[in-house]
Amino acid sequence: MQHPAEHSPLGKSSEYVSTYAPELLFPIARSTKWAELGLTAQTLPYQGVDLWNCYELSWLTASGKPVVAIGEFSIPAQSPNIIESKSFKLYLNSLNQSAFDSADAVRTVMERDLSAAAGAPVGVRVRGLDEVASEGVAVIDGTCVDDLDVAVESYDHPRPELLRCDDTRRVDEVLYSHLLKSNCPVTGQPDWGTLVVEYTGPALDAASLLAYVVSFRQHQDFHEQCVERIYLDLQRLLQPTRLTVYARYVRRGGLDINPYRSSETVQPDNRRLVRQ
Repeated sequence: MQHPAEHSPLGKSSEYVSTYAPELLFPIARSTKWAELGLTAQTLPYQGVDLWNCYELSWLTASGKPVVAIGEFSIPAQSPNIIESKSFKLYLNSLNQSAFDSADAVRTVMERDLSAAAGAPVGVRVRGLDEVASEGVAVIDGTCVDDLDVAVESYDHPRPELLRCDDTRRVDEVLYSHLLKSNCPVTGQPDWGTLVVEYTGPALDAASLLAYVVSFRQHQDFHEQCVERIYLDLQRLLQPTRLTVYARYVRRGGLDINPYRSSETVQPDNRRLVRQ
């Protein structure tokens, strides 16, 4: 079956366009991947957001002087479309030689264009370098499972059957792993990330979580769908009172993508991790 991104610029040679071109944005319907997971727009068991950070945002002032900044984009998890990442990058590049009166004018234009592509309101922040630098690098407040000794036999597809829990013991904890890796479904290039699981419910066996995370290593899917699959698998196993699953992915082409899925309203900490 052809992936919805096959018609996008991903994996193809693309002309570098340096003047404003919103038509470069390529939306991909979420519904196809939701259907694979047994979901529809009306039955999503989570809420959340995809946080994108652009470290190569630039435009010209009215006098022709270049400006550099960092862009932060919040795309609702329930929006009809994701935006294919290469098209997003090409769109941002198209601002490089375009003149704007102010940073707020740039924000307004991006908010309009990205919301149209996503099919839902997209939040946009244009941030100064000093502001972002002052926040530093975030450290996850939880337990890292990466040093546990596990035997790994399969890397080709996610294996939820590896997950185990202790129904006799309830916990409120945060587990995380830096060993999340999957591959782009179109180009096959690796996507590296840190997975974080915050939950209240039966105690999840940490070693089984690690083995499960590693089983994604050769799996081909976009960042958003990987996190949604993990959320659903953990929800089925734990039936938790509270569950939040998110991944902080390493940037590629100046963009990092950070999907958050939760059973409750969350205010994500968007400070970058050390590999970002």
